[in-house]
Amino acid sequence: MKKFLIGFISLIVIALVGLQIADKVVKGGDDYYVQVTTDGERIDGKDSSGNPYVDYKYSLPGYDKDGTKKQLEFNAAKDRPLRREAFLKVTWNKKKGVTSYEEVQQKQLPKKAAEKLGV
Repeated sequence: MKKFLIGFISLIVIALVGLQIADKVVKGGDDYYVQVTTDGERIDGKDSSGNPYVDYKYSLPGYDKDGTKKQLEFNAAKDRPLRREAFLKVTWNKKKGVTSYEEVQQKQLPKKAAEKLGV
């Protein structure tokens, strides 16, 4: 009984670790750097409960740490556009597209990406 219990607990721990790794792989991706140059396209909509919401749709060129360009399309679920001239680190996943973004300072840009963005 003791061996069964140890084996069962080990199996549960291995499964949980595997799920965390799989989740990180699915949500992870390649980092690209963009500069917000437009106010985005305002999209007004309603959720499934009928509540209104505002999104801003962006299509901007992004550059990875090696300076490779990719056209990135993503929505910002905010009640106002993203700040113009802001630099964003965008995570892009082959299966899901853009999965996240965060604002970064100009000094945090990789050298080749900064060159391509003209800074």
